[in-house]
Amino acid sequence: MLDFNFKSAINHINEGVVTWSSPSNIALIKYWGKKESQIPENPSISFTLNDCKTTTTLKYSKKEDVNHFSFEIYLDGEQKDDFKPKIETFFKRIEHYVPFLKEYHFTIETSNTFPHSSGIASSASGMSALALCVMSIEKALSETSSSEDEMSQSYFNKKASFLARLGSGSACRSIEGDLIVWGEHKEIKGSSDAYGIVYPYEVHDHFKNYQDTILLVDKGEKQVSSTVGHNLMHNHPFAKRRFEQAHEHMSKLIAILKTGDLDAFIEIVESEALTLHAMMMTSLPYFILMKPNTLEIINAIWAYRNRTKSKICFTLDAGANVHVLYPENEKDAVMEFINNELVVYCQNRHYISDQIGFGANQIQ
Repeated sequence: MLDFNFKSAINHINEGVVTWSSPSNIALIKYWGKKESQIPENPSISFTLNDCKTTTTLKYSKKEDVNHFSFEIYLDGEQKDDFKPKIETFFKRIEHYVPFLKEYHFTIETSNTFPHSSGIASSASGMSALALCVMSIEKALSETSSSEDEMSQSYFNKKASFLARLGSGSACRSIEGDLIVWGEHKEIKGSSDAYGIVYPYEVHDHFKNYQDTILLVDKGEKQVSSTVGHNLMHNHPFAKRRFEQAHEHMSKLIAILKTGDLDAFIEIVESEALTLHAMMMTSLPYFILMKPNTLEIINAIWAYRNRTKSKICFTLDAGANVHVLYPENEKDAVMEFINNELVVYCQNRHYISDQIGFGANQIQ
């Protein structure tokens, strides 16, 4: 694995500000279950979203007391002290790799283009944006004008992904676009449990500019946090077989992405979504994260697909909302279907239309 230890602070910086915008992602092969240090029990692969993103501005200034972390955090201009424990945990986990954190007071200002805690991965986009800001500070502290001391973009991205993982596992898949693999898999060269990588193999044109319309069935707080959900995989009676299944699905997906076999893609993606929820329903304690309208949408999608031979499909995160996936050439027809038949199942008739890929983070 790459050495992500901080080398040295060449430059003295009293204060500064950096802003990054980072996208959320939606997993096709689901990561569910982890070991210590946010190491996944199985590999996962995700589409990067274009428009569902978090923008974070990190202001920093030198302080005298270097014995503790010092920061304040704002969401959409409103101070959010209830976010502080998660950020404190994140800083503790990454301090070894970015030891300058206690030397500064930070003001974290963040905003999302989508509802927080609604089943869209706000922790993925949020933690990746924050990790990118931290990496920008490291780069400013450690670089000189000599080309030998310049931090490569590859190293910057990998370490940002590595740090983001320690805040939220799925965040390591939000550093680059458009198709990201996280977790070691024997058939994917360069894959790592420590950080996400851009999918290295051929991707058929069918999967370029893929569409994702997110149907907001429930915009409230998630019933179960991801951390609790992952912990339920410990001693789960079906965990071992689930991890094996994820590896098998990843192997099949390599060929599917190359050939453009949309029927096989649909089968794996929907199976993965339902398996994730099945694992929650068969854990102790057990949870049903879907709502009645989630099932109404799934059944309507299946009926529409049978009726029209569309290549539409769905996936789910650990919540009630439904990601409706479909090829770009079906956009008009599927949007008509969504507006005519599915929006009625959405809370306040709300949904978010997005496009897969090329929503990579941006420094501002």
